[in-house]
Parts: sequence; C-alpha cells; structure tokens
Amino acid sequence: MSAGKDPARGAGAKAGRAAAYAGLAVLGALVGTAGALVQAAWFPGGLLLALLAAAATFYGGLRATGTQAGALTPAAGWLVAIILLSMGRPEGDGVLAGGLGDLLYLLGGMALAVICATMSRSPQPGGLPGRLGR
Repeated sequence: MSAGKDPARGAGAKAGRAAAYAGLAVLGALVGTAGALVQAAWFPGGLLLALLAAAATFYGGLRATGTQAGALTPAAGWLVAIILLSMGRPEGDGVLAGGLGDLLYLLGGMALAVICATMSRSPQPGGLPGRLGR
C-alpha cells in the first residue's frame, strides 16, 4: 500500500490541518484584542504597532500553511474579536469607541488581510517557470 493511499495518514493530516487553522483563528483573535488595547493607549505609535502585528499574523498564516485560507483564518479571528470589542456592554463600556484611531485600526487591518490573502505564493521547488510559452 502506498503512503498516499493510507487512510489513517490522511485522517491525521486533516486533523493536523484543522488544528492549525483553529490555532490561527485563536491567534488572530488574540492579536486583534491586544491591538485594540495598544492602539488606543499609545496613539499613533500603538496604531502602527497593532497594524504591524496584524500584518505579521496574516502573512505568517499564509506562509505557514501555503494557502490563502492560512491568511484569511487569522483575519477572521481578528475581525470577530474587533467586532465583539466594539459592541461594548449595556453599561456603555466598549474598547473601540469609534474614534479616528479605532476606525484606522479596523479599516487598516481589513486592508492588510486582503493584501496578505491575495499575495502570490512562492513557487514550488523544481516547478515549471511562470511563462510556459518559452
């Protein structure tokens, strides 16, 4: 039996991939929460630091998995955390109040997620050149 046809090996790879994506989503939520606190505390340096951390998380997910889903999964976790933090509580407390820094963090993070998700992946070793006509 070849290694590619082993059902136990395929199930283990799928479980590992699912665990990696779940970990990336949790990491994205943690980065989003920390970034929301940092950008409000140290404006404008904190905003740049928070956006840099978000970009590193999205790009790291892309490179770690080699798929666009690797960039979108932490971005989804990041966005869920940001939305939950902006909703606040009935008492009126909210981490993201809707000021200029908060909006720049939200829009900048979403733009970085799109940029990282649409980046070209590195070519596979030993692959064909990009132009097939030559």
